[in-house]
Amino acid sequence: MYGYRSVARDSSALLARIKEIAATRVHYGYRRVHVMLQREGWKDNHKRVYRLYRAEGLSLRHKRPKRNKSARLRQPKSIVTGINEIWSMDFVSDALFDGRRLRALTVVDNYTRESLAIEVGQSLKGEDVVQVLDAVVAQRGTPQTIKVDNGREFISEAMDRWAYEQGRGARLQSSRAAYRPCQGGKSFTGRFPAGMPE
Repeated sequence: MYGYRSVARDSSALLARIKEIAATRVHYGYRRVHVMLQREGWKDNHKRVYRLYRAEGLSLRHKRPKRNKSARLRQPKSIVTGINEIWSMDFVSDALFDGRRLRALTVVDNYTRESLAIEVGQSLKGEDVVQVLDAVVAQRGTPQTIKVDNGREFISEAMDRWAYEQGRGARLQSSRAAYRPCQGGKSFTGRFPAGMPE
């Protein structure tokens, strides 16, 4: 009588790559890790990626890191040497007299401290951020790095796709540990509402 005997494939290379992606993209779940693996040419399906991702305990990373841990992960302050080297993006929110909330997306060049774009709306999503970036890039060219915090608009699938489509042109630096308030965007947005007309 004949029977099928399954042979376990070696998963060490795939598992190592999943761990690398999960370490650098802490907000990625297994689905987005799988998308990145597909872009790199891996042929494994999402179920296999999920099994390995879960077996390593990576799905339990929803807990916020303690302050002292995030402080240790901080990178040294980067020196900006030219235009379009580093941009910063951030959101500012305010309330109108009738209680409605407004949000403003600000894009700043860290070298010139110039405001490249201010987009105001009641509900701005990742797709809106991409439209603003496309308009600014068409005018100014693509930056080397865009610094953002971990807001949902900046870690959205639309932003991930936009950064991927830019190729080697733009790199999103989107971790709170790497983002310091004094570096560009936050110092601008701290002064921005005060300068608005009443």
